[in-house]
Amino acid sequence: MDKIELKKLQEFLRRSLGNEDIRVALDAKNPENAAVTLGERKIAEISVDDEDGDRSFAFEMKIPVGREVIQSYLRKLFENDRLSIVARGKKLDSVELNSDGEFLGVISADDPKLQSFTLQIAILDFDLEDE
Repeated sequence: MDKIELKKLQEFLRRSLGNEDIRVALDAKNPENAAVTLGERKIAEISVDDEDGDRSFAFEMKIPVGREVIQSYLRKLFENDRLSIVARGKKLDSVELNSDGEFLGVISADDPKLQSFTLQIAILDFDLEDE
């Protein structure tokens, strides 16, 4: 990832998650990935996917809370009351994350007791064109 992509990813996440304090930079431990921080805390990683000749990015963030409090956890973390979780039909092990009704990503259970989750957001190259 180059500096331009990092800046575009940062602006995309700031706009999507509603928090201007989000920072995206190369991960010092794994320079193939980007680290996403909020304040002093690393909250997520972004990796590149170049399969099929299309460049996209995979945002992945661990959520260390149970399903019943995911929405309040994310709203508090990002200081954004427009974030909401939406059920995915009959699927009980995952939910969608939306902002103002717009789909952002999928939150999937990491364990069968539904006590920890992972948020995954696929960021396509055209998502960054407006940045």
